[in-house]
Amino acid sequence: MKSEQILNTDPHVGLSDAQVADSRQQYGDNVLTPPKKTSLWKLYLDKYRDPIIQILLVAALVSLVLAFVEHDFVETLGIFIAIFIATTVGFYFECDAARKFRVLTAINEDQPVKVRRDGKVMEVPRRDVVVGDIILVETGDEVPADAVLVEAVNLQIDESSLTGEPLTSKSVTDAQSQQSADTASQLSSLNPQHSADAIIQHSSLGSQHSSEAYPKNVILRSTMVMNGRGTAIVTRVGDSTEIGKVATEATEATQTKTPLNLQLDKLAKLISKVGTGVSIAAFVIFLGHDILTNSLWHTTDYLSMLQVVLNYFMMAVTLIVMAVPEGLPMAVTLALALNMRRMLKFNNLVRKLHASETMGAVTVICTDKTGTLTQNRMTVHDIQLVEGDHLVKAEEATTATKARFSEAVAANTTAELDENNAPIGNPTEGALLMWLQQQSKDYQQQRASQPVDSQIPFSTEKKYMATTVVLNDKKRTYIKGAPEIIASLCDLAEPQQIHLREVLSGYQRQAMRTLAFAWRDGDFSEEGGYTFQGIAAISDPVREDVPSAVSTCRGAGIKIKVVTGDTSATAVEIARQIGIWPKEETTKAEELRWHITGSDFAALSDEEAYDRVEDIRVMSRARPTDKQRLVQLLQKHGEVVAVTGDGTNDAPALNHAHVGLSLGSGTSVAKQASDITLLDDSFHSIANAVMWGRSLYKNIQRFLFFQLVVNVSALLLVLGGSIIGTEMPLTVTQILWVNLIMDTFAAMALASLPPSREVMKDKPRKSSDFIISKSMGRGILGCGIVFFAIMFVFLIWCERHGAGSIIDVHELTMFFTTFVMLQFWNLFNAKCLGSTHSAFHNLRHDGGLLLVLLLIFIGQWLIVTFGGRMFRTQPLSAEEWLIITIATSLVLVAGELWRAIKRIKEAKA
Repeated sequence: MKSEQILNTDPHVGLSDAQVADSRQQYGDNVLTPPKKTSLWKLYLDKYRDPIIQILLVAALVSLVLAFVEHDFVETLGIFIAIFIATTVGFYFECDAARKFRVLTAINEDQPVKVRRDGKVMEVPRRDVVVGDIILVETGDEVPADAVLVEAVNLQIDESSLTGEPLTSKSVTDAQSQQSADTASQLSSLNPQHSADAIIQHSSLGSQHSSEAYPKNVILRSTMVMNGRGTAIVTRVGDSTEIGKVATEATEATQTKTPLNLQLDKLAKLISKVGTGVSIAAFVIFLGHDILTNSLWHTTDYLSMLQVVLNYFMMAVTLIVMAVPEGLPMAVTLALALNMRRMLKFNNLVRKLHASETMGAVTVICTDKTGTLTQNRMTVHDIQLVEGDHLVKAEEATTATKARFSEAVAANTTAELDENNAPIGNPTEGALLMWLQQQSKDYQQQRASQPVDSQIPFSTEKKYMATTVVLNDKKRTYIKGAPEIIASLCDLAEPQQIHLREVLSGYQRQAMRTLAFAWRDGDFSEEGGYTFQGIAAISDPVREDVPSAVSTCRGAGIKIKVVTGDTSATAVEIARQIGIWPKEETTKAEELRWHITGSDFAALSDEEAYDRVEDIRVMSRARPTDKQRLVQLLQKHGEVVAVTGDGTNDAPALNHAHVGLSLGSGTSVAKQASDITLLDDSFHSIANAVMWGRSLYKNIQRFLFFQLVVNVSALLLVLGGSIIGTEMPLTVTQILWVNLIMDTFAAMALASLPPSREVMKDKPRKSSDFIISKSMGRGILGCGIVFFAIMFVFLIWCERHGAGSIIDVHELTMFFTTFVMLQFWNLFNAKCLGSTHSAFHNLRHDGGLLLVLLLIFIGQWLIVTFGGRMFRTQPLSAEEWLIITIATSLVLVAGELWRAIKRIKEAKA
């Protein structure tokens, strides 16, 4: 069957069963293709893309080769265990988050839809709607597919899921009806897959200069009917719909790397260079020294020479392995996983591990308006009434609507009004009912006391609606609508007119919708004779927590940009209310610099848009592609961008941003495209996410400081031991305890440190910054060298004090315990990295740290006491334990003195 036969369906008859089958074959089912599910194996293998993990894999392979030579696989096994634990922990937590998320974003394609087929109205599942179907929609329905209207009565659509605009009037003019018929008759030459697009494009003719995002005679899938009814012919289904196309863009693979990934890449390269450089230098120096001083090289004993070369090569490889922080991937993973779990308690469902840390690096937040900054619920902000009994008349007029509450709410006038029991129908009329409910008035009783005799529905041409009721056996007419129209039908004195204009001007400056009321006894009349009652100012109020949350984010150096499909006046006023637009009057130049419409932004060249994006504070009348382009241009400026949104129109930008933040009440497409879902829809949760992210980054730096001090001191000890001709002072199993077990504990301790609000006073770090700052690098080298000096002197003492050999197990046990206890006390210093607080500041809240310190101490005691040959240890006496513990605690004392001096300097400054 030809495509025009499907699309040119008779609205009064609809498709036949055969036509339905043919249409489904040509255009497919009305189902949005879900995002391709990543296989578990691919998800797990992705964990091995971590740069540190890749270095560890190389070290593990080299270690494995040497293990076959030495027949000692303990070190190799330890590295593989570290890799396995780090990757598996991250894999488990991401799978767990994905499981929770699938429940959150379940899509129902089986909801019933009214269609006309073979001249009969019937209900079919949404998935069974086909191109050419005649659909019937009314108040409360969700539009099942893209369609062109053939009939519309007082039809108003909530397009916020696509444009952010909560209410758009739809209509069918004679010209548009003829257009649709003409278009359908011209489709025979078109490819079937392009036919539906032709209708949409053709119906847009004559509307291209309209302020509306989409043509008035077009209704789109997933939008909601808020008022009236309509009949339409389906033009696109499934992935071909407008929302389907946006969903496709929202699931595109992006190449955006997180700041943490970039910084770990740099760290991996540095570690690789330093480790390789030191090991090569050590190999060349020691081999050269041996060649110059050892008579072996003047003989023909090539086998012994090869053994010497092999020994030095093994030492060089050991240096590489020791330079790699085996515990870092596990530390990062544990920190991110713990953060993921703890953020969930604060209504942040993190889907991707790195997203929680990336929030700490965010420099720009692009937010939509409706549902994110505002409550997406029209509310009567103020009502000004003329004196007299007009309050009673206003209460009666508010009932002259088609809006209603659910039966449960209507029966309880004291019920708390929220999104779960909001009025059904036109949002503006719903706001009036809510106001009436707040006056403890029963709107049903008032409606029953004055039955409707006739009603003229609201239209964009007349800009008012009229309801004639029967009250005490007499007729009375109430009208409400645009204040200037209502006022023209009333007899108002000049002072009243001046006052009315002043009041209206004040409301309009606040971007509020205004509605005037009037009444007269008798039937409706266009000639006037009405008594003016008053004005209602209706707004979509800003969420209570938003201004303070925005202030917190701006104080943290983060720029906020509002991107919405709403009007310019409303968008700017909302920006003013949340604190990103000055409250005082602005100059024309400032307005042009700070505000732009979506169409104007789209008209800019890439170079012009690139120059403008940093200055833009508000973008109104924005389409999905405008928001996505804004995000990508900001990223070109080096900004780390977070995007918030609840509608499908936000999904492409959510997907391409560094962090996409969807709302728990948002659309499934938006959630699928995001990295974090704000379960409580609170902008305040964004500020919390920034705080958690910045604190997490500091915790990762603290762990890096702790472990690299261990690695530097251990690496220098191996070099030092080689210089004085001793064997390696720490055994493989001891190094395994220090580098794996102890570092895992340290990762848990530092990752579990609670977030600090102090981080919100800092400016965002640059994504180009190295994760090891200059001061941090000095601290690592300083502490590492000091620890090495202490242990090197101890090593020399052990060699000279021992029984003619370094192999004195008791003294080496003391050496090993001293090394561990130095790190034990240094964990307190690591906790204070980046602050001048005492290590005992808020210690009672650091339960995880205290527990880990206890485990390290007990673990060391168990190894020393019962380790025996496996750990090359002997039990130490209580006196020896006491001496070692007190002596090594000087590390903490020195750290406390250093921080005290810094506090004094800051106080003087």
